[in-house]
Amino acid sequence: MSTACGAPAGPTGFIGSVSAFMDCQAEMLGSGAFSTLAAPGSTLSLAVTGLLTLFIALIGYNLLVGRDLDVRSGTVAIVKVGAVLALATSWPAYRTLVYNVVTEAPGQIMAEIGRPAALPGSDGSLVARLDLADGALQQLAILGPGNPQPDQYASLPPPPMAGFDSFALGGSRILFLLSALAGLVSVHIVAALMLALGPYFIAFLLFENTRSLFEGWIRVIAGATIAAIGVAIGLALELALLEPWLAGVLARRMAGEALPTVPTELFVIMMLFALVILALVGASVRLASAFRLAPWMQSVVVTQRQQEKAPVAVATARARNSEPADTRSRASATANVVASLQRRDPGGRETTSDNRTHIQPRLVPENGKVGGTSFNTIPTGRAFPRRARARASASVGRRDRGR
Repeated sequence: MSTACGAPAGPTGFIGSVSAFMDCQAEMLGSGAFSTLAAPGSTLSLAVTGLLTLFIALIGYNLLVGRDLDVRSGTVAIVKVGAVLALATSWPAYRTLVYNVVTEAPGQIMAEIGRPAALPGSDGSLVARLDLADGALQQLAILGPGNPQPDQYASLPPPPMAGFDSFALGGSRILFLLSALAGLVSVHIVAALMLALGPYFIAFLLFENTRSLFEGWIRVIAGATIAAIGVAIGLALELALLEPWLAGVLARRMAGEALPTVPTELFVIMMLFALVILALVGASVRLASAFRLAPWMQSVVVTQRQQEKAPVAVATARARNSEPADTRSRASATANVVASLQRRDPGGRETTSDNRTHIQPRLVPENGKVGGTSFNTIPTGRAFPRRARARASASVGRRDRGR
């Protein structure tokens, strides 16, 4: 793999040479690894075969224990097996659906977004223009800010420290190279690693307990793809500001004009866009982490449980409906009348000589409406007066009289 990609060139075109070398390595890692892993007897083929065998065995076990395989769960199982066989063992299908999307989508989206906004590098020349900007920074570092005239010192703020101008010019170029290369190379390497290991994570889609690994793989690879778009847009915006600014500064310096504030301004610009690129990468990762797969198997299990509980609920409802209508209506009418009498004013109550209150009987029809003459509501509970003397049987009385 190392011999297929040429070593990066020297200082001339530093960003382009390093980026081209890392892109070549990423391409070899993403595409070359699949051909090696998909060979017969490889770890990938053994893992996929074992997982498929276990998946089919679990389906057979569920059928043996009496669990029916409905249309929905059977369709989901067939789709899973087909997706794993197509993507984990076939390079044309994997290249079309996964590899080309990850590697080519960022450039196409960048071109579609950048051309209407006239962003530098939207035509595919982003890396070349970054090298031109790096050459301008080198030339500015050689020329320096110049020595101001004695009458200009009074209007200039003092530098933060001694030798700050040289530090700012050199540090600005370091920040520029670091933000450009780190943004371009890091997302490509992460995407290449995920593409190389993709068949393993696709096989994890078969089981519910390992499906989270497949979701994590999609989140990482989607985050790298979105971050590649964000980094390209961030670097294009930096070039849109930096190219005319550097051209004006270099023209004035070549004319012999001293620009003592240029190092500070350049350092602030580079620091600003380094933070912007870092924020774009973080936002892309945060956005991709929100991806979730629908709980297919959980919904199938819930549906099966509902189907198992449905006959019991139907039988219970039928048993309740089989009760006599007259008994149910008479009981409900009596309960409604007692509740309504308890909510009435004290006029519906009377007080006995022993200071106890009971509800007077009222005539209530069978339909539960007050005012009819069908039957009387019988008072219950403490509505009756209490017994004044103790209860005694006839045998007890005869026994007491015989004494």
